[in-house]
Amino acid sequence: MMDKTFDPAAVEARISARWDEAEAFKAGRADRKDATPYTIVIPPPNVTGSLHMGHALNNTIQDILCRFERMRGRDVLWQPGMDHAGIATQMVVERQLMERQIHRRDLGREAFVQRVWEWKEESGGRIKDQLKRLGASCDWSRERFTMDEGLSRAVLKVFVDLYRQGLIYKDKRLVNWDPKFQTAISDLEVQQVEVKGNLWHIRYAVEGMPDRSITVATTRPETMLGDVAVAVHPEDERYRDLVGKFAVLPLVGRRIPIVADAYSDPEKGTGAVKITPAHDFNDFEVGRRHALPLINIFGTEAELALKGNEPFLAGLPASADLDAVLALDGLDRSEARKRIVAMLEERGLLVQVEPHVHSVPHGDRSGVVIEPYLTDQWYVNVKPLAERALAAVRKGETKFVPESWEKTYFQWLENIEPWCISRQLWWGHQIPAWYDEDGNVFVAPSEEEAKADARARHGRDVPLRRDEDVLDTWFSSALWPFSTLGWPDGTPELKRYYPTNTLVTGFDIIFFWVARMMMMGLHFMDEVPFDTVYIHALVRDEKGAKMSKSKGNVIDPLEVIDRYGADALRMTLAAMAAQGRDIKLSVQRVEGYRNFATKIWNAARFAEMNGCRRVAGFDPKAVKETLNKWALSECAKAVAEVAAGIEAYKFNEAALAAYRFVWNVFCDWTLELAKPVLQGADSPAKDETRATVAFILDEICKLLHPFMPFLTEELWDVKGREGPKRETVLALAPWSRLDGLVDPAAEAEIGWVVDLVTEIRSARSETNVPAGAQIPLVLVAPSADVRARAERWGDIVKRLARLSDIAFADAAPRSSIQLIVRGETAALPLEGVIDLAAERARLAKEIQKLEGEIAKIDAKLGNADFISRAPEEVIDEQRERREDAAARKAKMEEALGRLKHA
Repeated sequence: MMDKTFDPAAVEARISARWDEAEAFKAGRADRKDATPYTIVIPPPNVTGSLHMGHALNNTIQDILCRFERMRGRDVLWQPGMDHAGIATQMVVERQLMERQIHRRDLGREAFVQRVWEWKEESGGRIKDQLKRLGASCDWSRERFTMDEGLSRAVLKVFVDLYRQGLIYKDKRLVNWDPKFQTAISDLEVQQVEVKGNLWHIRYAVEGMPDRSITVATTRPETMLGDVAVAVHPEDERYRDLVGKFAVLPLVGRRIPIVADAYSDPEKGTGAVKITPAHDFNDFEVGRRHALPLINIFGTEAELALKGNEPFLAGLPASADLDAVLALDGLDRSEARKRIVAMLEERGLLVQVEPHVHSVPHGDRSGVVIEPYLTDQWYVNVKPLAERALAAVRKGETKFVPESWEKTYFQWLENIEPWCISRQLWWGHQIPAWYDEDGNVFVAPSEEEAKADARARHGRDVPLRRDEDVLDTWFSSALWPFSTLGWPDGTPELKRYYPTNTLVTGFDIIFFWVARMMMMGLHFMDEVPFDTVYIHALVRDEKGAKMSKSKGNVIDPLEVIDRYGADALRMTLAAMAAQGRDIKLSVQRVEGYRNFATKIWNAARFAEMNGCRRVAGFDPKAVKETLNKWALSECAKAVAEVAAGIEAYKFNEAALAAYRFVWNVFCDWTLELAKPVLQGADSPAKDETRATVAFILDEICKLLHPFMPFLTEELWDVKGREGPKRETVLALAPWSRLDGLVDPAAEAEIGWVVDLVTEIRSARSETNVPAGAQIPLVLVAPSADVRARAERWGDIVKRLARLSDIAFADAAPRSSIQLIVRGETAALPLEGVIDLAAERARLAKEIQKLEGEIAKIDAKLGNADFISRAPEEVIDEQRERREDAAARKAKMEEALGRLKHA
């Protein structure tokens, strides 16, 4: 006997163990050695990470694809693994050390790295267990880590090969510098934070023109000591006569040219901007265009570094107030700002201080302001690699879903800059470069080979010093689709599973990860790494706001799983995963799909209590009863719709097709219409109906398995104890093949019953017919088919629609509302049941009220000021309210239209 309720908490761990025991997710199973492979590589979560709702959506989609293809007989490899997450992991361990008053430099590099490995083994990777709780069907026996020995060999080979091909080089350029962690970081690790600051207007004298000056506006007066020019727009009449002349840098006295450059916006500030190429990315580009020098005035902790700073001191005039300026040496940038502003004010050079709200870059982990910083770093010249990656997508070798994301991909790759791949960390892949005493660099896979190269150059052994930097985490992640399969060795796995099939990821890393995998895959494997890139949307809160801890609107997937089960969360995410549309998630939605799971369980219990058991050799094509033919026909259509939805990456359509069939067709109609047979006397029809219901329950398990694996696997097991023995766990069962079961004749008959009852129920509700009232139905001039159906199904229609009787007439009775059901007329006489005039008035009033509501929303949405100021989620909410009101108005108008003829 089935348990009374389905308890996810009691079932999920047991089901996971069953899958492990069956090796259900193992790639390369002996029974699939000749099957077509299907490969997905997991976007490797950080080893420091824990499951958030974005992970839950991403991995649910991947799991739907993998379970679906596995059931379709393919040899599925869902490659799992984790990223070493350089800065995030180093931060975790450094924080632990600092609690004991230990700095990593006290330990030294080797001991610190060993400490990180120990942390990784003990505490890292809990997200793996969390993904298992979600039901992720990865081949966990093949789990990889971006610093595994094999993956490290791949990283070394790629670096050395690209260096020898002239694509990796060292250069002095601006980077995003994190003064707290003292390392370059990627754009992805930078968050723009809006802050209330000031715009300081500073007067610069013009050389040789005592009566002229030029005023610049800046948010960063502390960087002015590194100014090398003032830029004005070439068409700005105010300054045209000054172009080519020199300004005098306040406090320092250095002559700096006044240049014409379109970067300067005449509408912003004063129209003149200070150019500090060593401390601003835009200024760096201006400096390149005008061949300006680079003067870095900061140290690694964003402190002023002026003493002994040759570029800064070079060419300063004797008149410079050098002692006062050098007294600023060592000051933190915020303190330096205060002191410099005060000095400018003392000298009468501060023209104006204007309050100014602007975006300031912050490190996403350190929380400190990021400094554009001039430093020596390693770079990849990715332009040649990008050309192939662009061509591959243009030729259709890899397609994006939704296709609109191709534009983002193209835009980034067409405007690609050199990739800074070095990081000033200890945790990561150390750069395989060694230097001799003269600074000559030797890049090689090992120190022994680097020494041999140095010996060949010098004719003797020379001491070498290894580069201390490590590689950007994205460098090793870019190799993920082939390094995880054993490359650079020519493994059987590499041959079988590369290129992979679908990559599922978020839009925010199209450039940082997707594009780089494309570039590296094409360069080193000569094939695209995947044929399809599915870009999923964001999971937001129920109002459409982005989830954040500061807002307090984060929904923890693990808490949701604890409360409602993994299946309910997965089904919710799948049903809402419309292409290109963010998910507005509420706990109530998840609760609704938990109720769906309960509905399925109760339907299975009802079947059990009514003797519906699996029958060996049951042939769905041989059924005779019209209801059974219809139910099997609808099941076949649902199987086709679900498969088509998954194949087209329309996961919401696939999930909702399964939902509609299970809840509406099977639970609401098939079982309801079958009750008289199931609860009647024994007969061939009863036996056939029992077998059909049991068969459809099996099909439902298959249909829903990609979305709700725990519930369906449990039902598969429970129902497997009845009738023929199961050959396999559901995860390995074949996907349904119900060709030839669609039956138009059965659909015409049972579909008419369903539509008639649905229309009557809707009309009763819309016109406020009391729930308990028994009303008559008149079929107006029915065709012979409809008359025969009414006679066959009359008792059931009366029970389900609460009818007193069903009659036939040539015309509709007076005071009745008319329904059109499949082209034929049915009438409900309502005289004496409701006050028709009062009901007409009520509906008219409701319609008027809704029209007013719609007009108010239209006025808001038509207000350009509202659209420009209101948050995106507020605008979306207004649009949804309008859609809802318009839908209700249409229903009311339909009901009123019926009553007008009554």
